[in-house]
Amino acid sequence: MSNLSVWDRVLLARMPMRPTSRFYLENVFDSFEELHGDRYYSDDRAIVGGIGFINDTPVTIIAQMKGENTKDNILRNFGMPSPEGYRKSLRLMEQANKFNRPIITFVDTPGAFCGKQAEERGQGEAIAKNLFEMMGFTCPILSIVISEGGSGGALGISVANEIWMLENSIYSVISPEACSSILWKDSSKFKEASEFLKLTSYDLKEFGIADKIIDEYGEGAHVTKDKIAESMRDDIIDFIKRFKNKSSCEIKEERYQKFRKISKYGIE
Repeated sequence: MSNLSVWDRVLLARMPMRPTSRFYLENVFDSFEELHGDRYYSDDRAIVGGIGFINDTPVTIIAQMKGENTKDNILRNFGMPSPEGYRKSLRLMEQANKFNRPIITFVDTPGAFCGKQAEERGQGEAIAKNLFEMMGFTCPILSIVISEGGSGGALGISVANEIWMLENSIYSVISPEACSSILWKDSSKFKEASEFLKLTSYDLKEFGIADKIIDEYGEGAHVTKDKIAESMRDDIIDFIKRFKNKSSCEIKEERYQKFRKISKYGIE
């Protein structure tokens, strides 16, 4: 699908038929037990978290969850987490760090919920604390962008040792529509904005932000999801094996250096 335009990939990433995190939870892992609540306010359905097994290895899984139909999307706030979602994530990740379980996160959000209630409950603080705490964890963290990775809403669960992206997923500080509104005061220039944002998996692999591109086998994840899940399972097992013999200090330092390194473009 190398001949697709950037906007074509944006549309594929947002396609309603594209598999949500639920599909990967059910088809990549041997089992999964969901855990609920942030122990402060409520249980945010936009983020699903719990403990799973893959190849007899226990892992903690955090997944941003879009709905599979209109009713489910409303329940899950269209995959836009509130502060309690990030606090739930941190609670489960702290548990994983305590017991040295690998953390696997699935990123699929247009961005954190920006409503008045979310701001009142400390949206910015919740995301910032996740960034701070994840940087210091001594267990390995893998983050997989499966569709949209929008701004701090995505980054709040993706301070990882490795970041993988499905071929037609996107990862950006802002949406093309919002970018064009800010830069040109004209939201109709969203296609041009998508080009400037460099948000595709190929762009981010070149910049050293994405470590791996997961092949969608030429037709898109909505068609080849079973094949993608099979290869993703093998790759996750390999990731766990590669980090198994690394010390906690090595794991922590590698993550730190990933986010501190100076790229060939001079960005620190």
